[in-house]
Order: sequence, then C-alpha cells, then structure tokens
Amino acid sequence: MELAPIGSTRVSATASPHSSRMPAEWTPHERCLMAWPTRPELWHGQYEAATAEYAAVAQAIARFESVLMVAAPGLGDDARQRCGPNVEIIELPIDDSWLRDSGPIFVLGPDGTRTGVDFRFNAWGERFFPYADDDRLPERLLAHLGIPCHRVEMVLEGGSITVDGEGTLITTEQCLLNPNRNPGWSRQQIEETLRQALGIEVIIWLPYGLAEDSVTDGHVDGVCAFVRPGVVLLQTVTDRSDPNWDRLEANRRVLQQSRDAAGRPIEVLEMPYLGHAEVGGRRVRVPSLNFYVANGGVIAPAAGVSTDDAMLAWIADAPPDYEVVPVPAGVIGFGGGGVHCITQQVPLERRASL
Repeated sequence: MELAPIGSTRVSATASPHSSRMPAEWTPHERCLMAWPTRPELWHGQYEAATAEYAAVAQAIARFESVLMVAAPGLGDDARQRCGPNVEIIELPIDDSWLRDSGPIFVLGPDGTRTGVDFRFNAWGERFFPYADDDRLPERLLAHLGIPCHRVEMVLEGGSITVDGEGTLITTEQCLLNPNRNPGWSRQQIEETLRQALGIEVIIWLPYGLAEDSVTDGHVDGVCAFVRPGVVLLQTVTDRSDPNWDRLEANRRVLQQSRDAAGRPIEVLEMPYLGHAEVGGRRVRVPSLNFYVANGGVIAPAAGVSTDDAMLAWIADAPPDYEVVPVPAGVIGFGGGGVHCITQQVPLERRASL
C-alpha cells in the first residue's frame, strides 16, 4: 500500500475570543440523543436484534444521563416498550438511525450558551435513499429542544471528527476529502468551514479509517478518539497480515509528529484489540474505539469474544475515574458502526451569571 506523507495542519494561529467552540465529549452533558432503528430492510434480517442492542445502549447510558430517543412516526410505542421508562421517546420523521452522523453537532459560546450546528447530510455520499428526513433532523430536533440552529452548507457526519475541546480536531482524509461528500471543495475550504463552524485551530489529518469501514469511507471514530487534552487512544493491530496493519501504522506516524492547538505533542495510547462478531452469516468488525463517553461512564462495544475483557481494561485506563459499561454491539457492527455512531451528546449549557 502506498502511503502519502500527511501531517497536522494549522488552520489559524489563534481562535477568535468571540467564536463558539465544539466541546470535548467528556464535557458535562445535559442528555444523549439517539434514533430508533427504522426501515427493517436496512438491517437485512437483523432488525429485531438491532432494536435489542439499541435499547441496551440507551438503558446503559440512562444510568449516567438522560436519553432522548427519536423514533419514526408509528414506532414510538415499540421504542418505549423496549427501552423502558428511563428513556424519553419522541416521534419525528427519520430515514435511518445513525444519529451521530445525521444529528446536530453542538458548540458552546464564550458565555456558555449552546448552538446546534446543522451540517448537510447526504447518507454517506448518497449510498442510501431516501435521506431527506435525516438531513432535516437537526433542524427538527433543535426546535424540539429549544436550542438555536446554525445551518452550514457543507456535508459532514459527526463520526468523521473527534475534538479535544481546546481547538484541535482529528479527521481522516479518506472521508472528508472524498468527492462524494463535497465535490469541488478543496482541503482549504473544508478546513476554513470547520474553523468557522466549530471553533477549530488545528486539524490533524489521518490518512485512513478501518479497512472494513467502506460505508462511511473511514470515519475517524473507528480508529482514534481524544480521551483527554493532548492524549488520544489510537486503534492498532498486532497481526501484520491484518488488512488494517498498514493503514493504522500510517495513522500512528502522523500522530507521532503532530501537535495540538496548545502546541503539545500528541500523546498516543494504543488500543491493540479489535474484535469481530459473526452476525447473519457474516464476520463483522466491532470497532473497539467506537464508545460513548457519558457523565462519569463509558459505554463500550463488546463483540462477545475472548479479547473483550482486555479491550475494556484498556478503555478504563484511558479516561480515568470513569466506569466502563460493556454493551453487546455485534449487530450494530453488522449495520456498519458502533456505540458512538448511534449516540450524540448535548453539552450542558452554562450561562454566565449577571
């Protein structure tokens, strides 16, 4: 595999003191947003199993923070029955159930007020139709929540970025530079839009996502996650014959020569375990780093394999003092993602006192 030399890109020297900024995932949350599985044909015979795993994720998160589940009209009662009384259900038109990608991304202003950023959504490069309701979901959800909406005319999925809350963003070239998202856009245009919309100063471009991540074109939340300022958890593999070996080594080399917005070298913690599950006659990856950081807890995807315990211990060491809760995620992996892909945090608003 030919690997291009890629490194971090400084977008601007300093952030505007008047701009809003996307907070890190460990910033205190008001709630978690999810979307109930819809259109059974998308799950290829695994729809019932998918709803069971989504419900398990919602119930696990509800131990730590409120959960708001969006269900398609007519599916609200099913979601309520399966998720139980600790999960709030609302009905809104949706096409699919990967809310990390189709839902709003939140920023906080200097005074602590929230805005929901509504990027365009085109179903991962128009791989699935229809997607118009998913594209409109941020607007509708933000209206329900009473949070101001800022529309941005760029296609972006939440799973394609990870941030430290201090002005640093990590993404992959494989996804954001793919012409099926923003045809005709240059890297510079994408960087400037991210800077303006999310308060970003430094962008670190990794070359690749997972080899198996063909639907989303290599989202970063399958290979890398900020766990605290200046520190990332990076997916690696120990088997040189694994199709991810070259890709993940290329990512490691980029991070080892990168600095964040504060000028710190990026500290890289490696995750050497990458599980798989057998679902519907297929062997599917269950991405270890595709976890959700809740208020005091980490909801982590379990593949049901012998390396799960070691994987969970690795995660427990990364964000200290968090309780790690495993949830079955093989069917979610079969659908093309993980726990992080089906969740989106709403940060707690902290208005400045007068």
